Amino acid sequence: MILGAALVVPFAHRFKPVRWYAHGFWVLVLVFLTTYPAAFAIRSFLFQPFSIPSSSMVPTLQGGDYLFVSKFAYGYSRYSVPFNLLPIEGRMFGAEPKRGDVVVFKFPPDPSVDYIQRIVGLPGDKIQMVNGVLHINDVAVGLKDAGTFSYEEREQPARLQRETLPGGVTHFVLDLTDSSIGDNTREFEVPEGHYFMLGDNRDNASDSRFMVGFVPYENLVGKAVRLFWNSKGTEYSSRQTLDGSVGK
Repeated sequence: MILGAALVVPFAHRFKPVRWYAHGFWVLVLVFLTTYPAAFAIRSFLFQPFSIPSSSMVPTLQGGDYLFVSKFAYGYSRYSVPFNLLPIEGRMFGAEPKRGDVVVFKFPPDPSVDYIQRIVGLPGDKIQMVNGVLHINDVAVGLKDAGTFSYEEREQPARLQRETLPGGVTHFVLDLTDSSIGDNTREFEVPEGHYFMLGDNRDNASDSRFMVGFVPYENLVGKAVRLFWNSKGTEYSSRQTLDGSVGK
């Protein structure tokens, strides 16, 4: 709408409109009526931009990142459209998420808050952290050291690890300390219709091990698919696609 006004207003005095819809005011009204609904529809049903204010998904996502989230990847629920304009129970046109997907979801204790984390547990799975290693159905996932990562203002860099989930999704995770409260947990059995989330920054993420708990299917907003900007100037081209296929 702003762009339309910028294009119309400077040249409006040069024309002598003969139709009602050619007058400057009505041109602006028509620009609004055509542009805003289209943007609203795209944001609600196709792709929505999100920013990353926290560090729970470092190194995959970093502070200042902006990304697109696919709203149609898992179908639509009451949380897909703003202002509660889709008051339905469950999901319509639903598709099941896959293990390893990075998703935006509504925080179960307070659905007004958006979270972004990685799905590691599907309905029926048994999830447990043992000595900092993720176990799914009593089997440890693949985990290999992949160097170090400069993290915030720490004197010593954090340990970077490459994690491989069942199904083949591979991504980096961060290990800040060997004695984190989340390194050893009880066994969680994921109920039907719910998912278990972990942040890639395993020692600095409030995820399903803690307050997030199990995330209902209807709370999923969409799948994170692509980074398009970083407001802090952090390089992001190597992290641009979020398809779980980091270099070997």
